[in-house]
Amino acid sequence: MMEIQSIYFLEPSTKNTENTLEVAKRRAEELGIKTIVVASTSGETGLKAVKAFANYKVVVVTHTTGFRAPDVQELTPQNRAEILEKGGLILTTAHAFGGVGRAIRRKLNTTQVDEIMAHTLRVFGQGTKVACEIALMAADAGLIRTDEEAISIGGTARGADTALVVKPANTHDFFEFRVKEILCKPRL
Repeated sequence: MMEIQSIYFLEPSTKNTENTLEVAKRRAEELGIKTIVVASTSGETGLKAVKAFANYKVVVVTHTTGFRAPDVQELTPQNRAEILEKGGLILTTAHAFGGVGRAIRRKLNTTQVDEIMAHTLRVFGQGTKVACEIALMAADAGLIRTDEEAISIGGTARGADTALVVKPANTHDFFEFRVKEILCKPRL
């Protein structure tokens, strides 16, 4: 038996970002995990993560270009430059739970399997869905290994409020993916 502490925030908020990063770092140190995956839209959370996790492999996963509007990349050029300067890696790619399936929903008004999976994971909170999804995306890009645990950090809107210890998998092997520990999340 193993006993670990999980933190439950009273509400989703950008105010949880620093606490989420602290909780994740403490557990990474305890477990010897050296790979961190973090979702970041503008790059603000990603920049905080690369600063908090110096000497770790930090993969910052952004929205796809065109997510909010055609040809728009939400990661700011300044944050991109700083993340890279501090040794972070940046991944911008199609969402694991919303690539072509999202196009089919928009065009034909029918939900696809990937979006059903996303909705199912959201019962644990938006940040949990995001943390699972970005770990799949990073594994697909070859930026994290599938035979080593990682900590994956997501959020509910802006900032970070969810941290998981995961055993990553590639998207085509989704059912090999494991959430090993829930370190923190909003108590929704």
